[in-house]
Amino acid sequence: TGKCYHTFRGHSAEIVCLSFNPQSTLLATGSMDTTAKLWDLEKGEEVATLNGHSAEIIALSFNTTGDRIITGSFDHTVAVWEVGTGRLLHTLIGHRGEISSAQFNWDCSLIVTGSMDKTCMLWDAVTGTHIATLAGHSKEVLDVCFDYTGQRIATASADGSARVYNAGTKQCIAKLEGHEDEISKVS
Repeated sequence: TGKCYHTFRGHSAEIVCLSFNPQSTLLATGSMDTTAKLWDLEKGEEVATLNGHSAEIIALSFNTTGDRIITGSFDHTVAVWEVGTGRLLHTLIGHRGEISSAQFNWDCSLIVTGSMDKTCMLWDAVTGTHIATLAGHSKEVLDVCFDYTGQRIATASADGSARVYNAGTKQCIAKLEGHEDEISKVS
């Protein structure tokens, strides 16, 4: 129908990323104001403000069950939050550049992060422990994702290439080259 159900207001700066939870009951927004907010889609109200980053949030993603959300920031960290309470569970520290993207795998056991530091990192989603650093790009990693089985990780880079890594062995299994400029998204 094109009808607007709600207009959400509350951030003090631009919203740069957003995502629905898997149940389509919540909307998460990430902002230049260093916060993320969770909004109830039925009531049209703010449910929680996720405070903890010291720079803008430019990536966020729910896990497949909808009980966790990750936020990636220009402060070089990724935060893991409990959706029901808005509580910070883990701060993933290790990148030496701004976070460009972050995603859970399908069974919610792993998190992959991409950064302007030219690397991709793999993390244990339950404990927040760093598992591996996946290197090889010569410029910033602009996007990362898991395949639907959680066995492969794809990266897109400003160096004009994409790579595919085996999540188990942490080895690069494919270098995809042929674009003449940066690759901004991969899926």
